[in-house]
Amino acid sequence: MDFQHLSTLLWREQELLDLLLFKAEEKQYLIVSGKNRWLPRIAHEIEVVLDQLRTLEVERAAVAETIAAQLGLPANPSLRTLAEAAGAPWDDLLVKHHETLLVLVSELRGLSDANRDLIANGLAAIDEALLTVRPDNVRTYSATGRTQAGASRSVSLDGAL
Repeated sequence: MDFQHLSTLLWREQELLDLLLFKAEEKQYLIVSGKNRWLPRIAHEIEVVLDQLRTLEVERAAVAETIAAQLGLPANPSLRTLAEAAGAPWDDLLVKHHETLLVLVSELRGLSDANRDLIANGLAAIDEALLTVRPDNVRTYSATGRTQAGASRSVSLDGAL
């Protein structure tokens, strides 16, 4: 059984999730401080970490499958299932890995949701600001190619009723 290899992969996964949490906090700082020019760079850095996590997840699943087969467990076991079937000291260590991963994922979800809300609120504020500065006399092109008054003009319905 290769519990040592599995544990090493789980440590690496924790490190990557911690790095991802750091990158998400960096992103939040950039959003709040208005340093938007760096958002594409941090988005790229986050994607690099996510790619590393995906690769690691495939390797971890393969090692977990091998251990599960050796223990007579069904395919695709959860970490909790492996911990319950493992002997000491691996059972306790795998439970601790599981608990730590759950905490990190929970923190990431919360931060990701907060960042999404900040971005959405910022976009809504920009839309509102643009609506207040749009002049009524803007001329646009119609489907026939002729100029016409912009759509921002109000239409009177008094005679239609």
